Amino acid sequence: MGKHGKKQKHKHQHQHQHQRRGRASYISEEEQEQEYPVSLPSSLASKLTLSDKENESEDEGEKIEEDDESDKNPLTSDIPSKFLLYQQSVQSPKGDISYLQKFFLMYVGGRVPLHLQEDFCGTALLSAEWLCSDPRRTAVGLDLDIEALDWCIENNVNKIRADGYSRLSLFHGNVLQPLEATLVKFECQDPIPDITPKDNEDGIDALPLDSTLQGSPITFPKVKFMKDYQLPARDIVCAFNYSCCCLHTRQELVLYFKHALNALNRKGGIFVMDLYGGTSSECELRLQRRFPNFTYVWEQAGFDIIQRKTRISLHFNLTKQHKKLRHAFSYSWRLWSLPEVKDCLEDAGFRSVHFWIRRMPDSEEIRSVEGFGDSRDTKYEDVASFQQRDSWNAYIVGVA
Repeated sequence: MGKHGKKQKHKHQHQHQHQRRGRASYISEEEQEQEYPVSLPSSLASKLTLSDKENESEDEGEKIEEDDESDKNPLTSDIPSKFLLYQQSVQSPKGDISYLQKFFLMYVGGRVPLHLQEDFCGTALLSAEWLCSDPRRTAVGLDLDIEALDWCIENNVNKIRADGYSRLSLFHGNVLQPLEATLVKFECQDPIPDITPKDNEDGIDALPLDSTLQGSPITFPKVKFMKDYQLPARDIVCAFNYSCCCLHTRQELVLYFKHALNALNRKGGIFVMDLYGGTSSECELRLQRRFPNFTYVWEQAGFDIIQRKTRISLHFNLTKQHKKLRHAFSYSWRLWSLPEVKDCLEDAGFRSVHFWIRRMPDSEEIRSVEGFGDSRDTKYEDVASFQQRDSWNAYIVGVA
């Protein structure tokens, strides 16, 4: 979110959109006016280049601005979705899945991980890639933003093999109340075989998930909550893209970790989250990464050293359309430290916690790197201690 002083008309439109989406907040009541995204940037330090300060006015909320040359170069194609731009510039699901498999085999072993839960899933790109990697796999996605989940159904699920609909369950809700999350309906799908109905309070078996067979919709309006279904026990639960920074209090973080632990297989499972840090994470910063058709901009406001909070905005400058998608994602973060996360995981009931960290390029040394550069080849290492750097990324693994 940007500065105040936005045009009243746009403000009303923005408020209407959020009322329609039915979004909720992970934080306390006094902070509920703040905006939180569906999903947050992963390994940002590895995907950004330092940019010069731009003297631009910043409006509150998402806004598309035209460059001065836009009249000379009329729009020749539609503005790409902010979710598509985010996936292309921020996420790397294949790399994440490779590490998830490695962590599971290292800390659990004895079987191949088949069942994943992706919390704060956004467009569930990771879940879709997970399903593509093995026809036996299932995935559960949970997120607050119904718009992102709908976009996933329209753009990501159709890339999975024919049985993809039967192996993916998307839920709209709060990670702090996962059992109250509601099932997101697919327009066309077969009944989901991996979900077993659970007896409801009236003693009547819950029916299969809503489906549409041969064009004839079958609806069961009373069955819509995650608690109504016996989902496969998850081998892995993950929360990537720094999403746990959306949780601002220790009480919330421990509660979330308990929910993650309860979803895991009693025979063994892991919870994996990512986190970033370093001296550059605690100051005002503006970085950018150039891609062939757009530039991705990460803007970090000042850092409150007492509350450990900062405000982040993601912008996309579209090359071909000569447009700027300002504040495509804007949110407030509580930047947790590694010892804090370890303590919360242990308090939630995880038996061991492991840190996998890699050093990232110093923000002051980054000048001009196209795309993702060579940083994706940098390996994470299992560490018991790590000296502070300008920038680092970490996987945190909690073993059930």
